[in-house]
Formats: sequence, structure tokens, C-alpha cells
Amino acid sequence: MYRLARFYVRAALIYLAQASLIGALLMFNQGFALDSHISALQPVFYHLLMVGWATQLIGGVALWMFPPHTRQRPHGPEVLGWTSFVALNTGLICRAIGEGLAAWGVSTLPTVLLAASAVLQVLAAWLLVIALWPRVKGRITPLSTKVAR
Repeated sequence: MYRLARFYVRAALIYLAQASLIGALLMFNQGFALDSHISALQPVFYHLLMVGWATQLIGGVALWMFPPHTRQRPHGPEVLGWTSFVALNTGLICRAIGEGLAAWGVSTLPTVLLAASAVLQVLAAWLLVIALWPRVKGRITPLSTKVAR
């Protein structure tokens, strides 16, 4: 597994741990009705779980397992993958902070953070698709090559 794929998978595991902690806090709060502000963190829980863990794990495994781009550059243009990684994680952090601040009634900053989060995460998804696309597009091979396999 090369370095970028390891970063994706490690970050995914970190987000899984964070989502588990927030999920436990939400369940504890639901059972004891401690604070209404804690229940406002439910979108953060789902976002960390689905985007932070699942999406990043899928991206990391895809970067690791998909066919090589070329023999000289098996992973293709790595700058796209790294930029996607940074954008996705920055977007996730903006989302978590923005949702938390919105729960405590801060007025302007959460809106800016949530908008930045959306832009960064969409950008990250597109960059990952662009980085992986050349590795999965069909290649035209002669019929004799297919039969020989």
C-alpha cells in the first residue's frame, strides 16, 4: 500500500473512532436527557461516519487496489490525490466545527464554515474521481491478447 492510500485509510479509522465517541455521547444524552445542545451534534456524527470513515476508506482502498495508471507512474498524478485528501479532511473539520458552533447559537461563522465545508468536500470528490478515472477506463486490447489469458 503506498503512502497516500495509507493516509486515507488511517484518517478513515480516526474518523470512525471520533464518530463512535460522538455516537456514544448522543446515546448517553438521549438516555439521560442532559443537554439539548448535545443532540444538535447528530449531523456531525453521521457526517463523520459516512464521509469521514466510509468515503475515505473507499477512496483509500480504491487508490491502493485499482489498476496502475502506467508503468512509470502507477498511481497517476499524485498531486490530485493529495489535494483531494487535504480538501476532504479540511471540509470535514469545517463541518464539525460549524455544526458545533451552530448548536451553541453562534450566528455568522457556522454559515461560512458549512459553506466552505460543502465546497471543499465536493472539490475533494471530483479530484478523487479525476485521479482515479484514467486507472479504470477501458483499454482496447487485441483479441489475441484476450484469448491468451
